[in-house]
Amino acid sequence: MYLKLKLTVLAAVAASAAAASAQDVQVIRLGHVGPVSGPQAHYGKDNENGARMAIEDLNTQNIVINGKKIKWELQAEDDAADPKQGTAAAQKLCDAKVAGVVGHLNSGTTIPAAKVYNDCGIPHITGSATNPQLMKPGYKTTFRIIANDNALGAGLALYAVDTLKLKKIAVIDDRTAYGQGVADVFKKSAAAEGATIVSEQFTTDKATDFMAILTAIKAKAPDGIFFGGMDPQGGPMLRQMEQLGMGNVRYFGGDGICTSELARLAGGAKILSNVVCAEGGSSLAKMPGGVAWKARYDAKYPGQFQIYSPYTYDATMLFADAMKRANSWDPKVYLPALLNSDYKGVTANIAFQPNGDMKNPAITLYTYKDGKRVPL
Repeated sequence: MYLKLKLTVLAAVAASAAAASAQDVQVIRLGHVGPVSGPQAHYGKDNENGARMAIEDLNTQNIVINGKKIKWELQAEDDAADPKQGTAAAQKLCDAKVAGVVGHLNSGTTIPAAKVYNDCGIPHITGSATNPQLMKPGYKTTFRIIANDNALGAGLALYAVDTLKLKKIAVIDDRTAYGQGVADVFKKSAAAEGATIVSEQFTTDKATDFMAILTAIKAKAPDGIFFGGMDPQGGPMLRQMEQLGMGNVRYFGGDGICTSELARLAGGAKILSNVVCAEGGSSLAKMPGGVAWKARYDAKYPGQFQIYSPYTYDATMLFADAMKRANSWDPKVYLPALLNSDYKGVTANIAFQPNGDMKNPAITLYTYKDGKRVPL
């Protein structure tokens, strides 16, 4: 009887201790949204990997906020690069009362989702949506840690006209917020530098056959083509340019085509070496923590790296940094601390302008040699 009573008491003490221990742990959930299905899934999975890697790193740091030991969790959602699915995913994260959101990938999904996050008071940070219109509504919950299309499009135009001395350029865009935005900036900047825009053509972000628009462009004898869109279209377009005998035409694009996947999608086309593309931020070799971080990423997610995962990693870490400084995971409390960030990330030293855009973002131009993307 005594032994039974003693065991009962010990069990009660253990249960009480476990309950107290559980009460001392606070779960903070962050959301991530990107296209993890459909033709852009390689981007979305890479982005999600970056956020997951940050969550795992945070959980090794034994962070305490407001007296609670923090356990970090990621709630990942798929928007399939579709604006309607993007807003539905955003509302789902609002309903789940996540503390912040990393994403979205595309400007076309991020811009409508931004209103949803604003309305429910949850901050979101994108490391890939580059359309300047994202910041136009002035939402206090919207942040971006990569250069916008004004920088990317203008930088490419200056290189095309001033460095390569191109005179006649055609422009194609995929009619998305991102594609139209970066193409429009390139077109205006190239024209201002003295180039003639000889043709303007449109496609979609689902198309794979570009023979008709490329044939129309070929008749104008351009020395360069700019494409505003993503690599699932950019790769086949390059292949079809080569088939049409346009192997001497330079090919330009923003960060949407500037991937290692482009080489595979181009199917070995020799014209790949004519590509010049721009990415917001520094090359991995010039990022403060890029080389060491990439080695860790490749060990964890072999063969999956694309472009933006270092930025989603930093975005996740930015949330944790702001919450630590504010001593709160309540968005209303930590939001001012997020705006006042001065964070030494993997990608850069990150600080924000009053509108949530990054201060002094870098851009890097790339080309392809032997099927590999290399910085110019």
